Amino acid sequence: GRFAKARLDSMNLLFICSRNQWRSPTAEAIFKNHPQHKARSAGTPSKARIVVKEAMIRWADLIFVMEKRHRQLLLDRFEIDKKIIVLNIPDEYQFMDAELIEMITTSVSPHLP
Repeated sequence: GRFAKARLDSMNLLFICSRNQWRSPTAEAIFKNHPQHKARSAGTPSKARIVVKEAMIRWADLIFVMEKRHRQLLLDRFEIDKKIIVLNIPDEYQFMDAELIEMITTSVSPHLP
């Protein structure tokens, strides 16, 4: 119905990494000005720049995590009934690093409508 179509046209993308300093904020920056999708980012530990909250999980249509352990941390902490996509991007890049941008763009794009 109408709801399904709306979901297809525009998606809320949530990007999760550890400290929310380099990887997930880069992903958020890449998709922030996307004409269709909205993007947010957060980190898993309590000392993250922005800590992931239940409301963010509910807001998201798709959840992207940088590593398998982030997915596990989310599943341990929240009741999640949506897809969590593991990007397998190691924590070895600076914010907006060209190689990081390339990796994120390449691995996220196939999951978007």
